[in-house]
Amino acid sequence: MDQTQTVEGRGSEKLPHDLVIVGAGPAALSAALYTSREDIETLLFEKGAIGGLAAVTDWVDNYPGFEKGISGLELSEQMRKQAERFGAKIELGEVQKIEDQGKLKKLTTTEGDIYAKTVLIATGSEYKKIGVSGEDEYYARGVHYCATCDGAFFRDKKLVVIGGGNSAAQESIFLTKFASHIDMLVRSSLKASDVLIKELVKHKDKITIHLNTTTDAIVGQDGKVTKVIGTDKNSGQKVEFPTDGVFVFVGLLPNTKFTEDSGVELDERGFIKTDIHLMTRVAGIFCAGDVRSGATLQIASATGEGATAALMIREYLETQERGPLPQPVVGHPQLY
Repeated sequence: MDQTQTVEGRGSEKLPHDLVIVGAGPAALSAALYTSREDIETLLFEKGAIGGLAAVTDWVDNYPGFEKGISGLELSEQMRKQAERFGAKIELGEVQKIEDQGKLKKLTTTEGDIYAKTVLIATGSEYKKIGVSGEDEYYARGVHYCATCDGAFFRDKKLVVIGGGNSAAQESIFLTKFASHIDMLVRSSLKASDVLIKELVKHKDKITIHLNTTTDAIVGQDGKVTKVIGTDKNSGQKVEFPTDGVFVFVGLLPNTKFTEDSGVELDERGFIKTDIHLMTRVAGIFCAGDVRSGATLQIASATGEGATAALMIREYLETQERGPLPQPVVGHPQLY
């Protein structure tokens, strides 16, 4: 893409990027692979781990092309190397604000202001908290959200896992490698897939599932977690689970705080709305992956969305070079 345009007020040496991708998870890395191969100058900004939540997933069994599965860390690393092979650049830093300035977008970052012709938001999501007493107090001192990161600290210890979806089931199974016993507290019924439920049953000697059980408080002593207090919804009675640690897997929250005042529209849960071309309400700002409204929260679909966004970005940039900016597409059905 043409790199002759300078950024007003910043000098001729400060050229706008063709594309800045906010995030470096599977959707972002997939998009970067496609755009850099198309000679679209691409910069990724990531404030955490390259690969996002995929990088801290112990084992990925459902990503096409890996018959025996692959660790999330290795998959992320391969995606990173492939994108960089074609020229994508990755910088560590946080994007704090996006402003629409017409043909250019201004991004305020921890490394200074940068400008881009297009932006792809692929920031993914972060772990959701349950909001009970003791959760914040014992964070990283007995309360955790990543089994891959922290499970090994609890070898031969008792654990409580909170949640009943795919993540809770998958991570409970993983934690059996370390824990002596796991009490799995499920607020209502199991929402995990049939495959994972069958795997849970195989580990019934180590995992006890407590359905219709709330989590009311996490209690500790001398700086360590000692028990979880809940309520058996069937009987209405309080129940206690002695434990050395608590792992919480109750869903994800979208990373969208930096989009405030940007013009980007969010849905009622805070995820970013797009049209069928994965463009937001702001022309030139696109979105893909787990942070997008209607996303399926799967690595395979995130990489597919990244590729689709890359093709849409290429078309948008070509239209910019040919003539006036196209107006944002309004009224198209959402992808959900």
